[in-house]
Amino acid sequence: MNTMNNMNNYGLDIWSNNNFIIEDGQIKLNYKSMPSILQITEDIRSSDVKGPILLRFPHLIKKQIKTLYSYFDKAITKNSYKGKFHAVFPLKVNQFPHAVEAITSQGTDFNYGLEAGSKAELILAMSKTPSGAHITVNGFKDKEMMTLGFMAAHSGHDITITIEGLGELETIIEVANECNLKVPNIGIRVRLHSAGSGTWAKSGGMDAKFGLTSTEIIEAVTLLRNEDMLDNLTMIHFHIGSQMSDIAPLKRALREAGNIYAELKKMGTSSLNSINIGGGLAVEYDQHTHARSRNYSIDEFSSSVVFLIGEIMNAKNVSHPDIFTESGRFIVASHAVLITPVLELFTQDYHERLLSFKPVNPPLLEELIYLDKQLNNANCVEYLHDALDHMESLLTLFDLGYIDLQDRSNAEILVHNIMKKALYLNTTYSTNELAQLQVRLQERYLINASIFQSLPDYWGLNQHFPVMPLHHLNSTPFRAASLWDITCDSDGEIGFDPEKPLYLHDINLDEEEYYLGFFNVGAYQETLGMNHNLFTHPNEYTVYIDDTGYKVTNGVESKNILDILASIGYDKSEILNKLKTDLSKSEFSTEKEKDDTLAKLNTFLKQNGYLRTTN
Repeated sequence: MNTMNNMNNYGLDIWSNNNFIIEDGQIKLNYKSMPSILQITEDIRSSDVKGPILLRFPHLIKKQIKTLYSYFDKAITKNSYKGKFHAVFPLKVNQFPHAVEAITSQGTDFNYGLEAGSKAELILAMSKTPSGAHITVNGFKDKEMMTLGFMAAHSGHDITITIEGLGELETIIEVANECNLKVPNIGIRVRLHSAGSGTWAKSGGMDAKFGLTSTEIIEAVTLLRNEDMLDNLTMIHFHIGSQMSDIAPLKRALREAGNIYAELKKMGTSSLNSINIGGGLAVEYDQHTHARSRNYSIDEFSSSVVFLIGEIMNAKNVSHPDIFTESGRFIVASHAVLITPVLELFTQDYHERLLSFKPVNPPLLEELIYLDKQLNNANCVEYLHDALDHMESLLTLFDLGYIDLQDRSNAEILVHNIMKKALYLNTTYSTNELAQLQVRLQERYLINASIFQSLPDYWGLNQHFPVMPLHHLNSTPFRAASLWDITCDSDGEIGFDPEKPLYLHDINLDEEEYYLGFFNVGAYQETLGMNHNLFTHPNEYTVYIDDTGYKVTNGVESKNILDILASIGYDKSEILNKLKTDLSKSEFSTEKEKDDTLAKLNTFLKQNGYLRTTN
């Protein structure tokens, strides 16, 4: 029973960072007028919006940006650090327009910049970075991308191009010699011996994809000096992986990178003034105390970075560099919430109204009828065990042909009801037995969404996301829950995990709707989402909250069916004309029936692909 009681608040105190609270049985934004997410959802759905909904809350982005800067400023003051702190947002984490709009608008007061890792992202950064903010460019680059960087510098942007190999440095020199555009700042990605931790720890270590070895770094400095471009070298950069679960590898990397920086300063790189520690600041995704995603706080993270870099520079008598971070997940994960309606509970097939007894029933079935009627707190355990034993015997009798399908159906309904009643009674049986009963009584909740489209990291990396109902939070959830999406793929399931159990409510969907919220989905999920089964992105909305209420803006509808097909190369007009022609040639009892059918077809094609009949 303890496991379920601990999930009454769905681990809100673990993952929500005080962004959400439970009040009046609903989950609410813990900000200003504190609207409930259910209220926002129902307001949006009153306009006939069907399927999943993605809600953005820009104030949560601002909160994260402010938190990042304030903790680094605090560490700088505490350690008498002489350098400054700067941050940029890596666009790969979320390039969607209304996310970028929220990032740039909420970060203006902090000169919060952008990081690009491709030509398209660099164009986006050049067009969206606020004046005075930094742009950093990482990843593999060709001559055209380098030239774009020169154009950005010439346009007045404070841009740093990080080279990933000596060939890229040679390309920068080539572009500089061919044009009269302003040369951007140059950074060197260093290939550290230190590796990261966690699922994404592939960016550090000597076998990492990016960065220059010690020998190549020395060669790069020589090349820049020979070309009279050493003054353009302003930054060294490293990154040991996304979602760092452990802070110890970061500390090792800081010592290594800090000493490389100090040695370069001693070699006469007078313009070198910054260390970019990359991203990796982790977000808490888990809802269960025993499975936390990280072993450090933002306070420890910022303090460790500032202290270690300062300590190394003091020991080597080198001035303190500015510190850059490129943490994206930490900034945007919390700002987006995915809302999915529940379409069906699969064990609702076991309703008592479906029982159909005969004048004379098999003896074991009569025994189940008795157990179901007489079940109480005192006999709960004994009767439950008897019912499970009887069910096994009845299934054997069915296989042997001694009972028919109606008898089997009656037995399944009765045993399910006995298990369910036993679960709700205040019994004295062990927690272990309760857990086993929960797994056996597991409920399948069909959600009107695609896991492949909206939660791809769950499918691809088994990355769990906090999930909870939007309502009924003043009652204890008892149903061990598996979540099935509407794709025709068996991998479209979030199965019940006894080690990380999810319990939901027993709801009659004929009488009310039931909504689930998936939280911390603002990083990577949109950019990685795939149109499996041709399900497209959810309807998307930005929600601004003030002291008196909230405003829903920036609505982006899911693509309709014709647009989905067009996006993968089909001709919309050709498909529409073929369908209409085929229907027009068919026989109808009246001309009105024909017109009505064609009108329905036209309506269906202009709707999104999510299910509409109920939710």
